[in-house]
Amino acid sequence: MTGAPSSTDSTDSTDSTDLARSVVTALLESGVTEVVLSPGSRNAPLSFAVHAVAEAGLLRLHTRVDERTAAFLALGLTKVGARAAVLCTSGTAVANLHPAVLEAAHSGLPLVVLTADRPARLRGTGANQTTDQVGVFGRLVITRDLPADDLVLADDGPTHLNVRLDEPLVPADVWVPPAVAPAARAARPTGPEAQAAAGEVLPLGPRTVVVAGDDAGPPARVLAERAGWPLLAEPTSGSRTGDNALRCYRLLLDTDLGRSVERVVVAGHPTLSRPVTRLLSRTDVEVVSVPARGAWPDRPFPVDHEVARPVVEGHDDPAWLEAWREADRSVGRQLDRLLAAEPGLTPHEVAAAVSRGVPPGGLLYVGASSPVRDLDLSVARYEVGDRRKVVANRGLAGIDGTISSAIGAALGRPHGTRNLALMGDVTFLHDSGGLVLGPREERPDLTIVVVNDDGGAIFSMLEQGAPEHADPFEVLFGTPHGVDLGSLCAATRTPHWRVDNLPELEHALANPNGGIEVVEAVVDRRTRRDLDERIRALRP
Repeated sequence: MTGAPSSTDSTDSTDSTDLARSVVTALLESGVTEVVLSPGSRNAPLSFAVHAVAEAGLLRLHTRVDERTAAFLALGLTKVGARAAVLCTSGTAVANLHPAVLEAAHSGLPLVVLTADRPARLRGTGANQTTDQVGVFGRLVITRDLPADDLVLADDGPTHLNVRLDEPLVPADVWVPPAVAPAARAARPTGPEAQAAAGEVLPLGPRTVVVAGDDAGPPARVLAERAGWPLLAEPTSGSRTGDNALRCYRLLLDTDLGRSVERVVVAGHPTLSRPVTRLLSRTDVEVVSVPARGAWPDRPFPVDHEVARPVVEGHDDPAWLEAWREADRSVGRQLDRLLAAEPGLTPHEVAAAVSRGVPPGGLLYVGASSPVRDLDLSVARYEVGDRRKVVANRGLAGIDGTISSAIGAALGRPHGTRNLALMGDVTFLHDSGGLVLGPREERPDLTIVVVNDDGGAIFSMLEQGAPEHADPFEVLFGTPHGVDLGSLCAATRTPHWRVDNLPELEHALANPNGGIEVVEAVVDRRTRRDLDERIRALRP
C-alpha cells in the first residue's frame, strides 16, 4: 500500500483528461466490462471517459445516485463472474463504498474501486471534499495512488485505484476510444476436473463428514460422493446437489450420530449454524481444511491438516452414509409435518417455495440473518448439472446492500433462466435505495421475496430473545418498523404483491410481471422463538 506523496509531487501535472482516459483504457485491457458510476464533479474526467467507451460498446455503464448502492451493485456483478468497477467522486462518497469493499475483501472478489481524489498539493489542507483517501479501506485492500503508482489489479480481492485529478475536469475534445483486447484472466478451477488434479490422498476409515461452507464449489460434493461420506452443505456452497447432500444436517449434529463423527473435511466459508461451529471446535474430531479464499483465510477453529486438493481411493463403509441418510429423511418428514400444522405462513415455507421456484439455470440471491438459515433447512433438492446458482454476501454476512447485489447478479447473468432474491424486511429496508433506478437504467427480471415479520426475527432465537430479556427486547433487538412496503415500492414504481398464505405466495411466484418486482410474504415474529425451539428438538 502506498503512502501519501508530498505536496510537490510532479505527477499532478498530468492532464486530468489524458490521465482518466489512460486509466479507463487500462481497465478495459484488464478485462473490466461493467462500470457502476455515482455522479460527482471531481470524477468528471473519469466519467466522461467511461461514457465514451460505453458508447463505443466496449463496456456497460450503470448509474446510481447512492455510492453504497453502486458499490453493492458492482459486487453483485462480480459475484457472478463479471469484472466490474465502481466509480465515485472524492470525500465521503469514498467512505460509502466501504461496506461492499470489505465484503469483497473477505470473499476474495476482484472488485475494482475507482475513486477520484484532489491533487496532492491540496492534501492536508481544508480544501472542499478533501480527505486522506490513500489506504482509506485499511490494510486488507491494495491501493494504487495514480498516476504515481503502476495500475495493476488483484485477482483475489479488491483493488482501490485512487486517481488524483486537477482542473480542468471536462474534456476539450471528443475521444474515440481504441479497440483493446482484454488480457486473459486465470480461470479458477472448479468442478470434477479440479478434484481430479493431483492431490493428497485421505485415508478411509475414520467416520468422516464433509462440511461445505459458502463458495466451497463442486469439488466438495465430488469428494463426498467418491468417498461415500455425508455432505453437510450450506445452500450457498455450490455443493448442495446430489444424493450425499443432507437437508437437516444441523439438527443431527447434537444427536448420537453427530457425536460419533471422527473427522471433518471442511471447504469454503461455513458461517450458518452453531452446531457446525461446535463440531469443528471439538477436540476429539480431526479437522482437514481445504484453504479458504478471502483476506483472512485462516480458520477460526483448530486445524489438524490443510490439504489443497483432498482425494480418496475407494469407497468408505456404506453403512455410515446410510445412517445419515435415514436420520435425515426421518427428521425431514417430522419437520414438514410440524410446519404444515402451523396456523399461519412460516418463514421456512416461504424459503422452500422460493427455492422450488428456481428453475435449472436460475439464480437465487439470499439475504443474511434468518432467510439464509431458513433456506438451509428448506432448500429443494437440486440435481447435479442443472446450473442453479444460489449466492449470498457471506464474506462478512452483513444485511447491507442485498437488493443492489441481487440486481447486479441478475444483470451479470444475461443468459440465466430466472432470477429471485430472498431477504427479510429489515434487510430490504436497509437497501431500499437499491430500487431507485433512473429511467435509462437497465432493469433485469428479478423477483424479490421479502419475509416481513416487522422486525429482527433472528434475535428472538438467540440468547437476547430469552423471556428474562423481554422488557428491553423490542427496543434493542426486535425493532419493529411498521413500514408499509407497498407504499415504499410505489414510490419507486416497483410492482408489489402482498401475501399471507402459501397458495398466494406460490401463485405470485408462478406469475412474474417481468422487471424488478417485490413479493411481500407476511409472517408472525411472535411465534418464531417457540417454532425454532420445536424444530431444534426434532430427533430421528
